[in-house]
Amino acid sequence: MNALSGAAIFVVQTLVSLYLVIVLLRFVLQLVKADFYNPLSQFAVRATQPLLKPIRRIVPSIAGLDTSSLLLAIVIQALLMAFVMLFVNLGYTPLQLIIWAIIGITSLFLKIFWVAMIVMVIVSWVAPNSHNPAAELAYQISEPVLAPFRKLVPNLGGMDISPIFAFLAIQVIQAYAMPPLADYVGMPEILWRLI
Repeated sequence: MNALSGAAIFVVQTLVSLYLVIVLLRFVLQLVKADFYNPLSQFAVRATQPLLKPIRRIVPSIAGLDTSSLLLAIVIQALLMAFVMLFVNLGYTPLQLIIWAIIGITSLFLKIFWVAMIVMVIVSWVAPNSHNPAAELAYQISEPVLAPFRKLVPNLGGMDISPIFAFLAIQVIQAYAMPPLADYVGMPEILWRLI
């Protein structure tokens, strides 16, 4: 791979990944039942609506899950991976590409919760009780992840240490479960570095 193809991969990967985060964020927002009147939620809806509208006609929601957003995220991830594989001249089957895309989406899903918790923790230190749309959304995304840890970890006199255990759990999954899984299904290292 020469410098020009590396630059092309970088530019396309960056732009497509940004849109992919917005699509997956829309899935997460519905999953956690976030406030859809939040300006950031409205942005995610407007940005994804052109591609999701035709998919929604074909793919119904299953058990309250926004399956069309999830399907769109998997398709976008698979197309991005196929684009990269084209540049590095590695072969793959469509089934491999779908499995790799699901692994990529799972990793990105975990990163969205990780970032939301980071924002929530920083805002709780810097500006507690803030009514910033980003802070409120971060809290709404983080709360379902933190709730099980709050049941296990006692409150230490007003100090909530449940994010530490949630960060630890996400990091263990990212570092010790995802790489062996990617290796097991034969995901090339160049694709693993994308996610």
